[in-house]
Amino acid sequence: MSHPNAVFDLAVNRADTYLRSLPPLSSQRNLLEWHSRTRFVSRIALGVIVQALEGRPEGLVHWEGGEKGGWVQGKARFP
Repeated sequence: MSHPNAVFDLAVNRADTYLRSLPPLSSQRNLLEWHSRTRFVSRIALGVIVQALEGRPEGLVHWEGGEKGGWVQGKARFP
């Protein structure tokens, strides 16, 4: 699916923030609900977002570079 890199980055970063606010055992079901009700995110396959989240390193990082991007040290420019 084609979408701007910034939209993908925002989706991954917001999903990461959302998941970190939840108890670990409830994350998959809640992520599915979040994906379906978040308008701009629903255009991106949930599996692609989950794949990006699975590679998240420890520390203060954010996703950058679209689907072919990766985790970068520091805070994202957009929350």
